[in-house]
This record gives sequence, structure tokens and C-alpha cells, in this order.
Amino acid sequence: MIKREDIEKREYELLSPQACKAAESKGREFYEAKCEFRTDFQRDRDRIIHSKAFRRLIHKTQVFLAPEGDHYRTRLTHTLEVAQVSRTVARILAYNEDLTEAIALGHDLGHTPFGHVGEAVLNKIHPGGFTHNEQSLRTVDRIEDTSRRRGLNLTYEVRDGILNHRGLGVPVTLEGQIVKICDRIAYVNHDIDDAIRSGVISWEDLPPAEINILGSTHSDRINNLIVDLCNNSEGRDTICLSEEFATALSNLRSFLFVNVYNSNEVRNTSDLSKVELIITSLYNHFMDNPDEIPGIYKEIMETDGVHIAVKDLISGMTDRYALNLYDELFVPKRWRQL
Repeated sequence: MIKREDIEKREYELLSPQACKAAESKGREFYEAKCEFRTDFQRDRDRIIHSKAFRRLIHKTQVFLAPEGDHYRTRLTHTLEVAQVSRTVARILAYNEDLTEAIALGHDLGHTPFGHVGEAVLNKIHPGGFTHNEQSLRTVDRIEDTSRRRGLNLTYEVRDGILNHRGLGVPVTLEGQIVKICDRIAYVNHDIDDAIRSGVISWEDLPPAEINILGSTHSDRINNLIVDLCNNSEGRDTICLSEEFATALSNLRSFLFVNVYNSNEVRNTSDLSKVELIITSLYNHFMDNPDEIPGIYKEIMETDGVHIAVKDLISGMTDRYALNLYDELFVPKRWRQL
């Protein structure tokens, strides 16, 4: 039988001196007795997987709004791909896989319905703006709960990695830095895959210079980026790609913004206006009718204010829930039956 103390001891024997050890975690905001068998990072991973916000990711858009077919990524499959790539890198570099996995699984819990389009709308209409990384941290700190208290009470290192997986912030752990880069590695490559499958672009459209560096297939690019990241990061106090690979990945990302994310097929005027109408209408409805705010969000309204409660409510919705609720609130019943 392997107990928590055995796992913590093995981390010192097997992991890099630079790895974050579970026994050295800065801990949780609220005291909890240690688990007999799991480290604190393993418990964090399990709490995230069993959370309601994690389950909802399956019905949240990644890039393509209401795609036809079963093979396009959702926010959940993106999260799982980030976790897989991140764990592979952590294993190669002998860093803490449990911490890496927990950060990766939690990094997008605060994402809005309708992907980045929905995020942009909520950022525009909510006072103070909106970013999904800050909302992801708020989700685990305030909105989700355990059997004992409001919030998942995650460790400092996992919370920091979730908050700083995007933007200018640098995660305090190397495991968090791994997730930050692997998030980009994952979405750049799987968005190419989805864009080609949908016909938005073809393989021949991909920039040849970057493809020659990174690889001509999805699996080759993922593998080559992992190899470069590990070779370039070993023994260093930061996680980074080589200059050649970092530039190629950045250029490929820029190509996607021009030819996929901002293409007529993905961000056509009709879809954008519909998303903005749905989110804005729902937001304004609950601002005008705070008595209709449900459950935990009513508690948040009483402590943090109605704007925060409505923002939390809207950002937690899945695509289909937002659509159905909009129909229920704003479309006459007889029209829905036509």
C-alpha cells in the first residue's frame, strides 16, 4: 500500500531539484487535514475533475460555433489535450506531473459560452472588463464548492498556475510555466486540424517556412515542439522554446488569427451579432431582474454585488443553456413551436 508520505518521499528521489514538491506547497487558504493516500496536488486535480464547471466544458465552444459533426474540439477536449501535452513535458523534465495536470485541467474553467467571441462580448459589457483566466480562478475560489465550504480551497501553486496561464503574468512554478506554453502548443495545432477539416483552410494554405520548422503533420508538430521545449528548458530556471521554434509557433498563431479566427466562415457578421445579442440580452435581463438570479449567484449578489453575480452566472453557462434560456425569455412560445 502506497501512502501520501511515500509519494512525497519519492518526489524527492525521482523529480528534478527544480520541481515543485507537494510537501513544500505553500498550502491552502483554509486548513485541511492531509489525505492518507493522496498528495495535496492530487487532491486538487480530483476536485477539479469532479467540479460542475469542468463537466460544463463539454458544451462550450472552442473555435467553431455550433459545428456540424462530432470531431471538432470543445473547451473540454482542448483542456484534455493541454493536460496531455503538459504532463508529457513534465515527465520528460522530471517535474511534478500532478501539479502540472491540476493546473492544466483547471485553466479554462471560467471560459464563457461561445468561446472567445463570448469572452469579448462579456468583456465589453461588464464594468471592469472580463478575462477568462481571472474568472477561472474565481470559479475555483468562490463559485464551486466542496462538502465543507464554498470554493475548492486549492493549493497556492495550482491557483497561481490557473491565474497566470495567459497574459503577462509568469507562474511561480516551472509546472505552471509548462502549462502556459503547452496551452498555446495545443490550441495552435488542434485549431489547424479543425480548420482544415471544416474547409476554412487547406493544408496548402499553411505557411511553408513555419511548417518546415515545426512539421508537416499534427503529430509531428506536437512531438517536435515538445522535444524542442524539453531540450531548451532542461536545467534552466524558466520553461521556453528555442528562438527558432518560438518564432515559428508565434507566426503560425498569427496566421490562424488572420485566416481562421477572423475569417468570414468562423466569425461571420451574423454569428457575431447573434452571440452579442444573446449574451447582452441575458446580462441585461438579470441586471433588471435580480430576483431571478438563481442559487449560489444570489449569495454572490448579496456579498459582491449584482454586476459580479450576473457576470459569474453568464460566464458559467454552456452554449446550449444560454441559447435555451434566451429562447425561453425572449422568444414567444408560439414562435418556438413553429
